Amino acid sequence: MDFIEELTWRGMIHSMVPGTEEQLAKEMTTAYLGIDPTADSLHIGHLVGVMMLRHFQRCGHKPLALVGGATGMIGDPSGKSAERNLLDEATLRHNQACIKEQLSKFLDFDSDAPNAAEMVNNYDWMKEFSFLAFIRDIGKHITVNYMMAKDSVKKRLSAESSVGMSFTEFTYQLVQGYDFMHLYETKNCRLQLGGSDQWGNITTGSELIRRKLGGEAFALTCPLITKADGGKFGKTESGNVWLSRNYTTPYKFYQFWLNVSDADAEKYIKIFTFLSKEEVENLVAEHTAAPHLRLLQKRLAKEITIMVHSEQDYEMAVEASNILFGNATSESLKKLDEATLLAVFDGVPQFEVSKEAVGCKLMDLLTEKAAVFASKGEMRKLIQNGGFAVNKEKCTDTEAILSADMLLNDKYLLVQKGKKNYFLITFSE
Repeated sequence: MDFIEELTWRGMIHSMVPGTEEQLAKEMTTAYLGIDPTADSLHIGHLVGVMMLRHFQRCGHKPLALVGGATGMIGDPSGKSAERNLLDEATLRHNQACIKEQLSKFLDFDSDAPNAAEMVNNYDWMKEFSFLAFIRDIGKHITVNYMMAKDSVKKRLSAESSVGMSFTEFTYQLVQGYDFMHLYETKNCRLQLGGSDQWGNITTGSELIRRKLGGEAFALTCPLITKADGGKFGKTESGNVWLSRNYTTPYKFYQFWLNVSDADAEKYIKIFTFLSKEEVENLVAEHTAAPHLRLLQKRLAKEITIMVHSEQDYEMAVEASNILFGNATSESLKKLDEATLLAVFDGVPQFEVSKEAVGCKLMDLLTEKAAVFASKGEMRKLIQNGGFAVNKEKCTDTEAILSADMLLNDKYLLVQKGKKNYFLITFSE
């Protein structure tokens, strides 16, 4: 596989320093990509960079994932309107370990292959660097004029920005530039990868290598991912879509990809899966012939959910989707773990009652303790007309009793009025 060729058809190249393609054709090359460690999980905004590293390794080159422990303490001005919070070392180390675990699903860190991936942390080489040594050895090689010309700096210093820019942030590109130079010297790293908003910082590094070491280094960036409607990619009403199941359940993760627009699905399936060009073209053709079947979205959601989570998580997400939107049975419902159950029914009306209610009539529970029905007469009428279900099973008995074995995960009851009106009742101790 050819890295540039692969990224080009996938729409994953924005800018490239001349000579990059020749360097990659010449020999196995080491490249690095920086990852911000401000949380103990990556979110899908990080995924484009991670996919670049995966393609890089699949093409026989050596990827370095740099966790910006030092730069994370400063805050990159690129695309930001304000400074970020600074983190202590213990938090950074914890975040680094969690991020490496996630990256291990994409990159081979453990084999003895010459292109095995490595994780590095710039805090390790920056923490002993004195301020005086840094401005003497590094600062003198890059002029203020050069730094001021960067778009990320100009935007923050423009008339529209009321925040301004601290000296700390202004020096960020020098620190990132030094990272590139350090990895060039210690790991023979010749290429830096990143998003298009990083172009200024990346080229500061290659310029520093040229001026201080007389070496040649390269840069390649991918476009920032956008949505067809102009909205921000990876953001939902509840915030970021995370790779960690602790923050975004596999079901919600699956649903995010399943619900993207046709235009976005066609773009994302190239970027976020490893399907071949031929497979993608066939899928796009099938989808165009029958868009109502949403074949692109279903395949995209399947590929990426299995890659980030597992096949089992994907299957549970599909089953969970059928519960809300299909003809799933009570057996399907009982298989769901608590997090998925709550994710599926997030947004439906919910009631909390005491577990002491177990043993009472459903009629009393759903009129007196949880106001699912306005009256017993209304509930009786619906039961008699066959429009009432408990845990996806039709209930025809107006005298039915709530037993403990009816509770899902030992604490929930799902009630359905008609086809679409769900209510979730939680039983607390």
